[in-house]
Amino acid sequence: MYAKQYEITLPADYDMRIIHRRVADYGHLLDDRAGLALKAYLVRERGVDGSPVNQYAPFYLWRDTGEMARFLVGGGGFQGIVRDFGRPAVRHWTGLATVAGAARDSAPRAASRRLTALPEEADPERTGLGLAARIEREVEELSLLGGRDDVHTAILAIDPQHWRLLRFVLWRDTVDAAEPATERYRVPHLSAPELAELPAGRHW
Repeated sequence: MYAKQYEITLPADYDMRIIHRRVADYGHLLDDRAGLALKAYLVRERGVDGSPVNQYAPFYLWRDTGEMARFLVGGGGFQGIVRDFGRPAVRHWTGLATVAGAARDSAPRAASRRLTALPEEADPERTGLGLAARIEREVEELSLLGGRDDVHTAILAIDPQHWRLLRFVLWRDTVDAAEPATERYRVPHLSAPELAELPAGRHW
């Protein structure tokens, strides 16, 4: 499992209806994409849910990295973004765990993202296993989200270059006010062709 996201930050006076029309016109094109677990079409609007910016920031979870490569550089879809907005930097993370929430059968309308830096001193016993213990705690927290009736899907992933954890959650209606999120998004469309095929819980 591999997660990626790019962020297209738009001018403060940008008409976000343009982005919503784009999603309405093209969102269905990935509804049956082979190798793709999900693509959440994410939107932030300036002044809404605390967002300081207008932003289009799709989030992908791939089962097949070959299909992900084809999408990015093989003419498989990313060329539309490059053509219309230029080539954005693409963040990427190795997937660690996924949890299906009780709202999996409904279309999610909101999403949250939490990015957490992992401190170098997180191995106090000097066993080299401090990170493993931290991940176990994060997976346990993720599993608790699966019992909520307002959660669609919860994902944990890691960026091993900058050593940052990603927690990404799709919510049925709105992001829980208590969720420790660094960003909150609206979800005008979700493509999830192979989401049901992901293993539950930790991925090893």
